[in-house]
Formats: sequence, C-alpha cells, structure tokens
Amino acid sequence: MNPMQVVTVLVIISLPDLTKSFQPDYNILSDGVSFTHLMITETAILRKTAEVCRDIAADEGRDFTLNIDGSLTVSKVQRACSGTPSSTVPVSAVSFQNALSTIHDSNTRVDTKIKSALTAENHFDNEEFVAGRNIITEGVFAVKFNVLRGNFEVGRKTLGRICHTLQDFYSHSDWVELNNNKPYSALIIPSQPLTNLAGQDVPTCSSCTEDVCRDNILPNILERKLLTSGYFELFSKVKPAGKCSHGGAFDRTSREDPEGGINKDSVGSFHGYLHVNAATVAIDATIELLEDIRTAVGDKTFLQFMGVSQSSALSFVIDTTGSMADDIAAVKETSFSIIDSRRGTAEEPSVYILVPFHDPEFGPVIRTTDPDTFKAHINELTAKGGSGGLPEYSMSGLQLALTAAPPSSDIFLFTDAPAEDAHLKNTVLALIESTKSRVTFMLTDVVRGRDSQSSSDRFASSEGTLIYRDLARASGGQTIEVSKLNLIEGTAVIEDLSANAVVTVFQVTEDPGKPENFTFIVDAATSNIKIFITGISSLTFQLTSPSGVSQNSSEPSGPLASITTVGNLRRILVNGTNETGTWELSVSSSSAYSVKVTGQSSVNFLYNIVEKREGAHAGIDVQEGRPSSGKKRKDHFFIYIVNC
Repeated sequence: MNPMQVVTVLVIISLPDLTKSFQPDYNILSDGVSFTHLMITETAILRKTAEVCRDIAADEGRDFTLNIDGSLTVSKVQRACSGTPSSTVPVSAVSFQNALSTIHDSNTRVDTKIKSALTAENHFDNEEFVAGRNIITEGVFAVKFNVLRGNFEVGRKTLGRICHTLQDFYSHSDWVELNNNKPYSALIIPSQPLTNLAGQDVPTCSSCTEDVCRDNILPNILERKLLTSGYFELFSKVKPAGKCSHGGAFDRTSREDPEGGINKDSVGSFHGYLHVNAATVAIDATIELLEDIRTAVGDKTFLQFMGVSQSSALSFVIDTTGSMADDIAAVKETSFSIIDSRRGTAEEPSVYILVPFHDPEFGPVIRTTDPDTFKAHINELTAKGGSGGLPEYSMSGLQLALTAAPPSSDIFLFTDAPAEDAHLKNTVLALIESTKSRVTFMLTDVVRGRDSQSSSDRFASSEGTLIYRDLARASGGQTIEVSKLNLIEGTAVIEDLSANAVVTVFQVTEDPGKPENFTFIVDAATSNIKIFITGISSLTFQLTSPSGVSQNSSEPSGPLASITTVGNLRRILVNGTNETGTWELSVSSSSAYSVKVTGQSSVNFLYNIVEKREGAHAGIDVQEGRPSSGKKRKDHFFIYIVNC
C-alpha cells in the first residue's frame, strides 16, 4: 500500500450468513450518488478545518499548499495542518478520525434513537421551524460552552446532533424548491427572525401518485416564497388539511390527500431530482455553523476540538499514599522531561490528564492543555498517609481517567498496592472497550518482604497484581513491575508510547507461558521499531531479521538492537536500519509473558462494531462495547478504518 495513493480504506468484516447488502450511514457499498449525513458533515469539517490551518499558516508566514476542494481527506488535512508535507515524516490522523467518528455517531443517533427519530423538530418535519431552530441555537451555545472548557468529547456529540437537524432542514423543507442556493443563516442566529412561514391553515401541496413529484408544491406557495416542510407520522395518517407529506414507505400521512411527498433524502425520494442541490446547500450551512463556532472559540481551540493533533494525551493515574514518594518523584521527572522536550513541537501532547488516588479518596480529574498548569499540579502531589502494599482505590482513579481522556489514549497508572475497589473491574473494562484506550500499569514493590525470588518473580506470583495484568492485556497495554530504585529507568516506556504516530505492529500474551516463535512484518511505512517483553527474570529470547541476522537476550548491544532490562521489562530498541520484511522473535519461558512491538507510521487502524438497522432510516449503528447478548451473529459487523 502506498500511503500517498490510498488515503482512507473502509473494510467490512461481516459475521456469517449475511446475504443481502444495505445502504448504511457510513456510505459502504454505496454507489456514491446519494449524499449521506456522514458525507455532508465530513465534507464540511474537512473544508473548514483546512481553511483554519491555511489562515494560521498565513498569519505565521508559512506556506500552505493544500488545495481546498472536493478531494480533501482526513489524512491530507492532518498532514497539511501539521506542516509536514513530506510523506517520509509519520503523521497520525487517529485523533482527527476519532473526533469525526464521535460527531458522525452522534449525528446518526438522531435517526436511530426512538425519542429523537420520532420528534418532528429534530428533523424540521411538520413545519416545526421554530422548535427546530431552537434545537440548533441552543446546541451551538452548548458546543461553544463545552469547547471553551476543554470538554471536547461532549461538544462533539452535541455538534453531531445539531448538524443532523440543520442538514435535515434542506432535505425536508421547500427551501431548495424556492430557488434558494445559500444557507438560511437565521437557523443558527437566534436574533434573526424566521420569516415567510406558511401558517398551519395554509394548504401547501397537491396530490402526487408518481414516484417523482415535480409539481406537487402549490404554485402560490412558490410564488409567495412561503416556507413549509413535509409532515411525517409513523403510526397515524392525520395531518392538517392540504399539507405536504414527507413521503416514503414509513410515512403514513403520504397516503392521505394530498398524497406523495417532498423529501430529498436520496436521489430516489419524491423530490430526489433536487437531492444534490439540497446536499450542496446543507454542506455550506454546516460550514457556516462551524465558522460560527470557530469565531467564538478561536483557531487553536477549534483545531483541538476537531482533534487535529499529531500527539496523544499524556495521562497519569497516581497513587499518593505515604509509600509512593519515590514513584511521585519519578513521575515528576519523566513528565517534566516529556513536557520540556516536546513543548512547541509537533509531538507536544494534545492534553494533559492527572488523577490522584489513595484510601479512601480518589480524584479530582485535572485536565488541561497548558503544560505549565500540568507541571504545577504534578509539583503539588505529595505522598501522605497510608502505607505501601495495602489496597487503594486504583480502579476508581482509572475510571475517572478513562472518562476524561480522549478515545484511543495511552494511560499510565502508578501504584505499589492491590486494588481496594476491584469490584469496578468490569466497569473499567467496559470503558476500555468503548474508548479503545490502552492502560499500562507501573507497579513498584507490590509484594513486600524479601526472599530468594527476584522482584519480578514475586510480582508474577502475586494475586494482588492479577487485576492489573488482566486489564493491561484487555486494553493492549502492559504491566511493568519494577523496584522503586529502578522506576526512573522503567518510565522510559512512557516516552516510547506517547511519541508521535506510534502504532502497534504486533502484540500477544502467553498465559500460561510456553516457548513460542512469533513473526511480525515491518514495511517501508514503519520506522523506529521497539519491542517490549514482560516476564520473569529467567525468560530468554532471540530476535532474527528478514535477512537472517540474529541477536539473543544475552547481548545487550548487538547487530540488531540495544536491549535494556528493568524489573520484568525488556526494552528492545531496533537499530535504525528499518529492514523491511518478516522478523522473527523466539521467546522461551514457562511462566506468563507478553510481547508488544511498536513503530511509528502514518498508517493506522481504527475499528467499530456495528449493527444492521432496519426501518425508515435503514443503515448501520455503531455499538458501544460488546455486541448485545442474544443477537444473531449475522447482525453484527466490524468496520476497520485504515488511515494512510
């Protein structure tokens, strides 16, 4: 795959017995003729985001060569906004794509949630213009309020909902039939009056029994430029006398006089001949709404809201009991090093999150985009009360961090104690699955006392660490077990995983352990390969390159990599040759161990589990968490979005 040729690939992996195709909101298997809400929203966001980046570049005297036209993609806009036109520099669009996915999902749910789907004002049906406008203007206020306070995820969900309502206006009303080719700005400006509304006693349509209704809006409505919309009822045939219907198989009013409909939802709708016109104005209207938000929050904050950042969040969950003084000092040293070295660069974290916990308290969540504010909060941490090894409220702290961090975040939890609140394990696991975040646990001296075992051997046998190992495995993170004296060396993994455009090339856990040969492929788009192996001290391994050169675990510096061992962690930094092809890693251990291979690449994979949706708005719905029990397997699919 050439990353400069293929930009976004959508792959459906369906579960068995799917035999019929469908027209989903994600535009998969579409003929590309009809616009969906996703296409309209994404087109508008890409254009507006590119415009903001262009304007920032102009203010800073930098070149901006991206053409803002119909060929924009998430990857193109991300690269242009990052100021890295070269294809050799890894640029991650994961944060941007995640933001878009949140907006799209919220947009779709207006049609799929019964309450909102059957509420006329959410769709400008039944001439509900005032109530529909209120939804938009109140939503815009809420978006601005949350964005200015850094609540980006809440703002994105609200934006998705109001975009749906705004876009439906142009499909469900006669705005386009009145020869309007510009947005109706009064819909987003509460101070502007809504004019020329057809009264409830004013007939607006005549009957149409054809598949296409070109002349069913009454001539006097068009001449007087009165604004109307179609009536839609799922369970009732009743509508005011002489009024237009929305139309379609699920609209019962469309079979009552006047019959037919005026919606432009697709090219096959009653007014489908105007579908492209309506979609074009809807795109412009969405851009107008985004510009209103941009003006209110500022360019930099707008880009953060859209997730246009190469870097990930820096998220720490820290035990602050009395025995954690060394750990807190290590967190300070590591975080300050990351902050100071990346400040003002493309790798500067997009947001900083800190959650302290001990017994019996946890929190609050400290979330900021200001590195100095974050440093100040970390400086204020002190280890007090309690004693090491006694259970603490680690799951409660982690739960707070998972709800505060952006999707697909790496979160680092520091503790020297088991979890007092282990009953929250399933709740935390559900959050990990829904946010697709990875959790790495930095465990220090969890097991007290000295015996003949090494510290990592004792950690592996400790029941107190089981919950941490299970959650790390489920999330794709790691459980790193070190002594407090070696914690600084262990925190090097934080810099590794929080770097720009880090992707997981390969990961596996063997429990119980056994000798195994693993292979992973490195392509030309992947650089800076790093391998992390966790396991007991007697574990051995051998790494073999595609050309047949080998290096074993007894060689800290060899022809392929440099190897450091801290506690139960082997950190293998592959030399910068970036040899492409199939690599082999042979691991020998009779105890549980894990292997994780990372690199830096512009190619990454995002996924969603989705479910078929039938009815008036057939398509697919993104499922939160695991598929519902009792569902037939054929009802669920996996969508992988490949960003290149």
